[in-house]
Amino acid sequence: MTRKTPGDWLILVVAILIGLLIAVPFLLILLNSFKSPSEYNTSGPLSLPKELYFDGLTSFWQRVNFPQKLWNSFFISGTVAVLAVVISLLNAFALGIGRVKGRTWIVLLILLANMLPQEVLLYPLYFMFKLVGLYDNQWAVIIIFVVIQSAFGTYLLASVLGTFPREILEAASIDGASRFTILWRVVFPITRPTLSVLLIFFFIWTWNEFLIPLTFLVSNATQTVPVAISVLQGDRMMDVTTTSASALLGLLPTLIFFLIFQRTLTRGITAGAVK
Repeated sequence: MTRKTPGDWLILVVAILIGLLIAVPFLLILLNSFKSPSEYNTSGPLSLPKELYFDGLTSFWQRVNFPQKLWNSFFISGTVAVLAVVISLLNAFALGIGRVKGRTWIVLLILLANMLPQEVLLYPLYFMFKLVGLYDNQWAVIIIFVVIQSAFGTYLLASVLGTFPREILEAASIDGASRFTILWRVVFPITRPTLSVLLIFFFIWTWNEFLIPLTFLVSNATQTVPVAISVLQGDRMMDVTTTSASALLGLLPTLIFFLIFQRTLTRGITAGAVK
C-alpha cells in the first residue's frame, strides 16, 4: 500500500472543505424546510427544528400544482436529453468519421454558436416562435435546448470520433457494412459510456434552466419547476420556510436522478479517461 504524502493529505483536506461548502446551502434548505415561521423567527436559520413542520411543503405543493410542474420538467428535460444525444452522435459521426469538407470550420462554428449568451437569442427566437405558433408551447423550449445542447455534444463527440481507429472502420466496410451499420454496431457500442454521460448532463442542465423557460412558457399549465418557484415567490409573498420548502422540492428530483445514475456517470468518465 502506497503511503500518502503531505501533498495527498492537503488535496484531501481541500476536497473535504469544498464538499462542505457545497453541502452547506443544501443543509440550510433542509433545516428550514421543516420549521414553522414562528420558530424560524425565534431560533434563526442555523438551529435544528424542535418539531417537524410540514405546512410549508404542503402549501407549496398545492399552490403551484407541483405534480404538473414536475411532469413538465421531466418531459422537457428527458426529451431534450435524448434528442440532443442522438443529434450529437449523428453530427459527430459525419464530422469525425465521415470527414466532410470544411470539418474544422464547421466544428469551430458550432463551438462559437454554443458560446453565445442566452440573452442574445431571446429576441429573435421570441418572434420566430410567435410566427410559427409555438410560443407558450413546451416544444419551443425543447427545440431551443436540443440545438444548444447538441452543439456542445457535437463538438465533444467530433473530437472523440476524430481519433477513432480507421482500421476498424475499414474492416467493417470490407465486410459489406453500410454507414448506418457501422454507426449502430461499431461506433455506438464504443461511445456508449460517453453518450451516457452526455445524457445525464443534458438532463440536469435542462432541468435547471430558468431564463428561456421563463420567457417562452408564460401560462401556468406549461411552466417548469424552477419557473413555478420564482413566479410564486414574485407573485405572492411567501415566508422563508415555505421558500425553503419550494427550493427543496425543486432540488430533490435532480438529486435523486444524479444518485440513480451516479455509477453510470462514473463508468462513463472512467472509460473516457482510459481511452
